[in-house]
Amino acid sequence: MGVQESVQYWLFQNPLVTNTTDILKFTTTQVANLVTSTIIPKPAPVPATTVVMMDPLPLYKLAGSGMIFVRIAGVLGTTAVGLAAYGAHAKFSKEDDAKMKMLFETASKYHFIHALALLGVPMCRFPTVTGTLLVTGTVMFCGSSYYRALTGDGSLRKITPIGGTLLIFGWLSMVL
Repeated sequence: MGVQESVQYWLFQNPLVTNTTDILKFTTTQVANLVTSTIIPKPAPVPATTVVMMDPLPLYKLAGSGMIFVRIAGVLGTTAVGLAAYGAHAKFSKEDDAKMKMLFETASKYHFIHALALLGVPMCRFPTVTGTLLVTGTVMFCGSSYYRALTGDGSLRKITPIGGTLLIFGWLSMVL
């Protein structure tokens, strides 16, 4: 046995050093386990969650208080189709034929668009306000435009911008 092997044996491999190292490792592990178990509490077991599947509600029940506006949308859509068919075959006055036909078509487009917009009213935060503004605006704007296009009488012209303003406010109320 050489000098290097002797030093190796006396410093690292003799029974006293080996047993002391094993005892220190065991003690360190036990102390660490004790500290972590008392200082850091173990998390409580998480209870199992159960998922309950509910039957989907029909759309007419989801609409709730705004369902009246879905029905009004149906009526407005029906009248829009009827008036568009009438306007396609109507005879306008000869003097302003092209202008009145264009006015009638504009009213018809607005009528269709806002009848469809009423279908979304039940999903708004304030369906009564939004629906009332859209219905009133549609009747005032489109009604006065239809009247002027068919009769040539401009006596209801002042109602048209009020109806348009109500339509704008109706669309803005959907944002609220």
